[in-house]
Amino acid sequence: MKPAPLFAPYVDLPAQNRPLREALLAAVARVLEHGQLILGPEVEALEERVAGYLGVPHVVGVGSGTDALVLALRARGIGAGHEVITTAHGFVATASAIALCGATPVFADIDRETMLLDPAAVARAITPRTRAVIPVHLAGHPCDLDALEELCARRSLLLLEDCAQAFGVRFRGRGVATAPGSVGCFSLHPLKVLAACGDAGFITTHDADERDHLRRLRNLGLRDRDTCVEVSDNRRLHAIQAAMIAVKLDHVDAYIAARQARAARYRAALAGRVTLPPADDEHRVIYSAFVIRHPRRDALRSALLQRGVDGKIHYPIPIHRQPAFAAPERPPLPITDEVVDQILSLPIAPEMSFETQTRVIAALEEALEELA
Repeated sequence: MKPAPLFAPYVDLPAQNRPLREALLAAVARVLEHGQLILGPEVEALEERVAGYLGVPHVVGVGSGTDALVLALRARGIGAGHEVITTAHGFVATASAIALCGATPVFADIDRETMLLDPAAVARAITPRTRAVIPVHLAGHPCDLDALEELCARRSLLLLEDCAQAFGVRFRGRGVATAPGSVGCFSLHPLKVLAACGDAGFITTHDADERDHLRRLRNLGLRDRDTCVEVSDNRRLHAIQAAMIAVKLDHVDAYIAARQARAARYRAALAGRVTLPPADDEHRVIYSAFVIRHPRRDALRSALLQRGVDGKIHYPIPIHRQPAFAAPERPPLPITDEVVDQILSLPIAPEMSFETQTRVIAALEEALEELA
């Protein structure tokens, strides 16, 4: 059967930006008027606002979420001969950042229900070379921070939280990356809940000296305009991006509430028919993706496309099976391998109307009935 024209794309960035067009253009115009296009007042103002929103002492804006991970690892001296434990269920940027620092990514398995890094599996993966653990708060759900914080404190390891999909997430009432010993790395990629109009990211830290070090690392190791105190590269946040992100920050709570409302409607319609994302009233889940599981995922996705619904797979090839990271000596990750063959992300962007979502749910019901 020929796929129908899409009535429910997975994301529609023009629709997201259209209501903010005048405010975004005005923000760009202010930057063009004063001419400080790299770093400058817009970046400083955004860092202060984001720190206040998240409840952390310091924020350092950088060029992307990957930049944030690389610089956070470098700032703690992690490199050749070191191991960093993370998940293979996620985007390759996390493992790539570890490798770019010269360290070795070590993959621990996930919890079957949450699909997030399993603290027990992390504990089993620790060796004398381990220096850090990077949990990924995937799809806007928080990892088990109580267990991970306790483990890292007991083993003297850095807890570096990958919050690329977790802006605004709360774990048992507190924000991710807010524990005094942790560092948080955030992405503001256009598909995130708080999105730039291009690439951007930031790092959170509780230590003023580390903040200053990260500022040098993002800017070629410069202490001031003329003095380079260490070798680094250019990972700066541009002022135009910061100005546009500040516009969207005013709306981020509305974006999150819209995603939560759409998630609730999916839950009510699909309960008992597919495996739903974990629901836990203890946390604030932001649903950067709404990921269901079905044993015939590929057939379900095809049936939805035939009905005009664009479901995505995040991510079909786990990192430990990617050509760049595959190695025969890596231990098996049975739960990760099981889950990635079942996952399907449904459209959940705030700009999707309830009317459109009702049609998506009807298409899902038809497709599930067909597969049954």
